[in-house]
Amino acid sequence: MRRAPPWRNWRLDSTVKWRTAGSLIFSLLSVMAAQESSVFSTEVGLLMVVLSHRHELDHECEKLEIPKPRMAVTQQLVKDIVDSKKEATVSKRGRGAKNSETAAKVALMKLKMHASGDKSLVQTERIYFQVFLPKESKEKSKPMFFSSNWSIGKVIDFAASLANLKNDNNKTTAKKLRLCHPASGEALPLDQTLASWISNRESPLNNGGNVILEYLDNEVQFLENATSYIE
Repeated sequence: MRRAPPWRNWRLDSTVKWRTAGSLIFSLLSVMAAQESSVFSTEVGLLMVVLSHRHELDHECEKLEIPKPRMAVTQQLVKDIVDSKKEATVSKRGRGAKNSETAAKVALMKLKMHASGDKSLVQTERIYFQVFLPKESKEKSKPMFFSSNWSIGKVIDFAASLANLKNDNNKTTAKKLRLCHPASGEALPLDQTLASWISNRESPLNNGGNVILEYLDNEVQFLENATSYIE
């Protein structure tokens, strides 16, 4: 049998080799294209998912916790602080009221031990005060007791005699000695009873509390700087 020339075999072998190599390259490129297409599709899909879920509220997940607006959180924080302060204030007021009540009871006990007054008055009628005297007096104050049934005018006259104060209330032009409320400085009306001020709801006088005696002009109805007498 006649053999093919060497050059012919080389061409045939090369052709086969090139064809085989071409098939392999084509297959490899197809696989790579398919992978790239898959990756691209996946990336596009992920991108679409990300875009569609860029706002948490858009996808309505069951376990989604909707974040509270910052302003709402701040307002709630401020409200909690205010509420805590209110509770503390109420608590302090409660303690303050109890402390004042206890202090008044202690003051009343001390007054009863040292107060001057009409010894013929029955105990149930007696109202005790620490009476702060006019600025020009030698003594700053003096403990006294009066009848709850007396008028303010009679209380003034009796207190003036106990403290040896000049009393010209029966003279028209002279300054008048007045009994004044320790908080407001109001000159109490002469014709009202002491009991009516003890039971006064708005600004009562307290049994065991303070009152002020001072000289005022006829037209003056309030004592200025009432607290300066008691400090």
